[in-house]
Amino acid sequence: MGIALAGTGSKLPSKILTNDDLSKIVDTSDEWISQRTGIKQRHIVEEGENLVSLAFEAGKEALKSANVEGKDLGLIIVGTSTQDKRLPNTACELQPLLGASDCACMDVSSACSGFVYALSIAYSMMNTLDIDYALVVGGDVLSREMDWTDRTTCVLFGDGVGAAVLKKSDNEAGFLSFDIGADGSKGFALYDNSYGDDRYIRMDGQEVFKFTIRTVPHSIEKAVKRAGVHKDDIDVFLLHQANLRILEAVSKKLDIPLEKLPHNLERTGNTSAGSIPLLLDEAVKKGIAKKGDLILLCGFGAGLTWGTCVLRL
Repeated sequence: MGIALAGTGSKLPSKILTNDDLSKIVDTSDEWISQRTGIKQRHIVEEGENLVSLAFEAGKEALKSANVEGKDLGLIIVGTSTQDKRLPNTACELQPLLGASDCACMDVSSACSGFVYALSIAYSMMNTLDIDYALVVGGDVLSREMDWTDRTTCVLFGDGVGAAVLKKSDNEAGFLSFDIGADGSKGFALYDNSYGDDRYIRMDGQEVFKFTIRTVPHSIEKAVKRAGVHKDDIDVFLLHQANLRILEAVSKKLDIPLEKLPHNLERTGNTSAGSIPLLLDEAVKKGIAKKGDLILLCGFGAGLTWGTCVLRL
């Protein structure tokens, strides 16, 4: 039996923070942000919204899309680095809200690679524990970790959550390969020392960019080879939405047409673990990714971590 994607869902906070809005609170401008990142706006949680509330809406939508009920789930995994509380984990908080019970629940903290990490864990657990359905959620509420006086970070990030239901499958659809890894020696390049004096996200943008351009193409090539296909066979590449320049650089380095790399970062900003599932849900709804297509997902970020997978819808 294989493991296939059965349904997707997503949820963005209601409040939109534009580049012009940011220019009123920090020394920046729409032109400065747009030229360097491609981002025009991002969504920010308001009172009454948090990670669990967003994850609940995204998860509920994914279950409906898959025609699956919460009681059918054998596993819930949430990829996030911004839990609402340390205990219980986010997946456990989601379980009763979605009508699930007795299923395994866990959170995975791998930042922007978190969704792909969570997918790989779900894939393995479904095979070893004979689980028929799993809910995998990726999302972060990074606005709570922002120094709104630091224009090198606050212009980049937004809040959002995406979700996917996985199911056992005996047809050709399903996950074909994974490649995940990390270089902890480069962890200084992107960190959040929440327990120290400086509790905000700090980033060495140049170091992260160099890591990404070196690591992402290599990971993509490994995942494609393990899947037994060629990169030209991939119909859609859904990469972490960090920066438009990164997408363009990867496209050039691997000789992939930029049209195969859809993006929504201009509307969402960098939502960390929410980035890939948000884009996946959008691609499915808009028909960019269709049944039978070969899809590649690739995340990269703090850790520094990376994760790539290939699947057929």
